[in-house]
Amino acid sequence: MFRWDQVWYYLFQDPNFYFLQAAWITLWISVVAQAIGIVLGFILALMRTSKYAFLVWPARAYLWFFRGSPLLVQVLLLWAGLPKIFPQALLPAWACILIAFSLNEGAYMSEIIRAALGSVDPGQMEAAKALGMRYNTAMRRIVIPQAMRVIIPPLGNEFNNMLKTTSIASVIGVQELTGTAQVFGSQTFITFELLIVATVYYLILTTIWEFVQRWIEQRFDPDRANVAIAAAQEKSTMKRLTGIGAQTAR
Repeated sequence: MFRWDQVWYYLFQDPNFYFLQAAWITLWISVVAQAIGIVLGFILALMRTSKYAFLVWPARAYLWFFRGSPLLVQVLLLWAGLPKIFPQALLPAWACILIAFSLNEGAYMSEIIRAALGSVDPGQMEAAKALGMRYNTAMRRIVIPQAMRVIIPPLGNEFNNMLKTTSIASVIGVQELTGTAQVFGSQTFITFELLIVATVYYLILTTIWEFVQRWIEQRFDPDRANVAIAAAQEKSTMKRLTGIGAQTAR
């Protein structure tokens, strides 16, 4: 028999805050793995666009493996397979999750960043070099700021997906939201009820991130500044035409 009282209890009355702690673990894993994945993705994107084959081919091999194999398999290879090859390399469960998630995310972010960098007109870099800018300076000041408006929407989707993908961590015993629901559910025989509680927390996290992503996209909107300037000019013109807001001459 389904027990709604247990759903409400773990949502609103749990004195030990088990699911709040699990939500924090879920968020922590997502933020750290996504941040590392962005750094790896940027490095791989630069390697893919390099004119040197010794940089291009390792990057392609990396993408081939991490985009072509399931994330769950990658986690299990680190958790169960690596100690068999290197007995001293027994990693804790959270470290396996962070490494696997970061390496996997780096492969996907590299393609997003590479596409964003490619969307910037090559003439921008040529003009920067003509002005005497170094490659690093031109990338930091000219290319990357323009590429950010292309990177942010898919980056937001990747982080949203990362929040839900953390459920894979439960397979090796990390007690994030799904793992917490399974552990306490098996002890109290209310697994289904606790999975609903975990689902509510996932929805809360992804909804909050949706608002954050929308705010970030607006901040990097290239038309945002132009709209603000046009509105200010229109307001100033109306004041001059109507005399409203003008100071009275003495």
